Amino acid sequence: MREFGYERALDVSGAVAVLGADPEARFLGGGTNLVDLMKAGIERPARLVDVRELPLDRIESTPDGGLRIGATVTNSDLAAHPEVRRRCPALSQAVLAGASGQLRNMATVGGNLLQRTRCGYFTDVSKACNKRVPGSGCPAVEGEHRNAAVFGASEHCVAVHPSDMGVALAAFDAVVTYETAEGPGELALADFYLAVGDTPHLETALPAGALITGVVLPPAPVAARSRYRKVRERASYAFAIGSAAVALDVRDGVVHDVRLAFGAVASRPWRARAAERALLGRPATGEAFAAAADAELAAASPLPQNAYKVPLMRNLVVAMLTELAELPEPAAEPADSDQEAGR
Repeated sequence: MREFGYERALDVSGAVAVLGADPEARFLGGGTNLVDLMKAGIERPARLVDVRELPLDRIESTPDGGLRIGATVTNSDLAAHPEVRRRCPALSQAVLAGASGQLRNMATVGGNLLQRTRCGYFTDVSKACNKRVPGSGCPAVEGEHRNAAVFGASEHCVAVHPSDMGVALAAFDAVVTYETAEGPGELALADFYLAVGDTPHLETALPAGALITGVVLPPAPVAARSRYRKVRERASYAFAIGSAAVALDVRDGVVHDVRLAFGAVASRPWRARAAERALLGRPATGEAFAAAADAELAAASPLPQNAYKVPLMRNLVVAMLTELAELPEPAAEPADSDQEAGR
């Protein structure tokens, strides 16, 4: 591990100023991923700027009925928050599926978004990896790729993003807020992660030196009828081989609203928009659910060892949609309700 300096940020502007003056510095939240990467020699920051004491640890309702989640909120606090559990159970379930209790107590929302792949070639510095050393190659394409991507990969990288939380956030159009020396900014989560292309080492669209300050979940009534399910190779703490965040609102037997996002199948949380389009306004039947899954998975490009992910995701999506369709239909809101009048 490279010798490094350490300091604790006292305010957001001060934290951003440090990285502006020292490009080799890194922000430190819970350190549950960064410190491991430092030990392995993958990350080599000259300085760590501890942001855990910044006033970014609150979960608040927004004026339009959404939720604002601070970047230093711990995963444990996020999963347990009553409003998160009520308004978006899939998010709470995703966080609880993501790690051990000890890690959830330390890990932060901002850090979770920035965690890096657990691909064995990336984490082994003796191996080539375009994500770690641009231009060195991607041995996973011809080597071990059982848990590699089936969507959005390229010949330069087939690694998957490890976040469970990110999958649930993707399903509900989350927006990432950040601060730079030039002022605040925001990125829709759909734009936050970059496509792999021929530059897999460039992972996010976050400006250089930016500090994530939070995540905003826009109001989405369908989110209250959501689930997150994770498939892994063992029942204990492990990364997913496939996961899904699903929300479904069925009225009079017809799909009124639906959200679908997949995990462990791409370099970023994968929003299943083709499946959503195939379902919206259609009868909520097993046949329709299977057809929607097939519409999304038609774009999959599996490798020999990870072709199992296609039927796995199909079965997972159909099972979750069927489960949600059997829930009681929500009570219709009066047309002149305060909620409707405020939109």
